[in-house]
Amino acid sequence: QVQLVESGGGLVQAGGSLRLSCAASGSIFSINVMGWYRQAPGNQRELVAVIAGGGLTNYADSVKGRFTISRDNAKNTVYLQMNSLKPEDTAVYYCNAVIMMLTRVRGDFWGQGTQVTVSP
Repeated sequence: QVQLVESGGGLVQAGGSLRLSCAASGSIFSINVMGWYRQAPGNQRELVAVIAGGGLTNYADSVKGRFTISRDNAKNTVYLQMNSLKPEDTAVYYCNAVIMMLTRVRGDFWGQGTQVTVSP
């Protein structure tokens, strides 16, 4: 099986920064796309940023220029550097990865979520 473990959430004042990490472990053959999503209370889960294995990235318009996604393929880890945080960035942030397992079965995996709270 595969696990995604997130870290780095917390409470920060508006204008501050946080860095989220998500490490994948288990029966991994290869990892395709990795990404971050978020869900605020009363809202649907939404895409924040994704990064392909070759490094191609895509961002939600609301975070462009403030957030940066990156990955370390040797460590099976994806990062989200969040700068100039705003109260509207407050949400539970989820890591996602499309992983080919050692069984050659592809799966879509999610982390448990990490809370990010931005105070005014």
